[in-house]
Amino acid sequence: MKKKYKKLLVTGGAGFIGSEFVRQNAGKYKIAVVDKLTYAGDIKRLAEVAGKYSFYKTDICDEREIDSVFKKEKPDAVVHFAAESHVDRSIDNAGPFMTTNIIGTQVLLDAAKKHKVKKFCHVSTDEVYGDIIKGKFTETSPFSPNSPYAVSKAAADMLVSAYHRTYGLPVVIMRASNNYGPWQFPEKLIPVIIKNALENKSVPVYAKGLNVREWLYVADCAKAVAVILEQGEDGQAYNTGSGMEKKNIDVVKGILAQLGKSAKLIKFVKDRPGHDIRYALDISKIRKKLLWKPVADFKEGLKKTVEWYVQNTKWTESVLTKK
Repeated sequence: MKKKYKKLLVTGGAGFIGSEFVRQNAGKYKIAVVDKLTYAGDIKRLAEVAGKYSFYKTDICDEREIDSVFKKEKPDAVVHFAAESHVDRSIDNAGPFMTTNIIGTQVLLDAAKKHKVKKFCHVSTDEVYGDIIKGKFTETSPFSPNSPYAVSKAAADMLVSAYHRTYGLPVVIMRASNNYGPWQFPEKLIPVIIKNALENKSVPVYAKGLNVREWLYVADCAKAVAVILEQGEDGQAYNTGSGMEKKNIDVVKGILAQLGKSAKLIKFVKDRPGHDIRYALDISKIRKKLLWKPVADFKEGLKKTVEWYVQNTKWTESVLTKK
């Protein structure tokens, strides 16, 4: 049954995926955005819906501030995107990931329970499952996270589920595959390759680039979040992917070809510690039960993404120099 909510509290709404969700839904719902505006957050992502949301520059770990926002806004649903999300950074310093992704989620769950929200939608990742050589992960596959980032998200997932089982909090969990598209912070694979190639700098690729990822266009991901929020069954998780698996090296070569750059720019570098080999999600549950399916073709989505970054080099430069 499709449920409607009057007001949403969106955490991480100035981030990559969160801002796409806000842009898609600002005219549909009343929205309050909570975002700490770390290096990866940027209010410019919300320029096209200016005036259609309220904004709080707030750390989700701050219990008093979060409680104050809930009291003022009185949301009847929470959509939780806020997270530290870059695997390499988690390897260098795991602390912020444990704090934001676990404690921050717990603070939000407590506030949601206290203020009796009607739905808590937690946005997670396929990385909680670890890697898989053959086949695909289902929602009941055991967790086997291999990076501090993935561990922190797995712990958050388990907390969300525990609050449903223990307190009866109405929750849903979305586990998404690798997102790509406009406005992604230039530390992830696709925007890094585009930026370096445009500047004729070497393009770093871990090991031999044979690691496989399933790529989901950000607009499709945000639409799936809305579907899960409105139609998802309490206590359930939903894998959300595209079925489009690509080796990293093939993605890199495709970007270089589109930009008319030589593959000689590719520089193979030492592999990331504990680098997962392959991710792949079985999305039959969300397709059959919620009737969601991805729309964007990877080739077309990548073309749009590259074109966006070519046209928005000033934004890339601005976020990389932000204090």
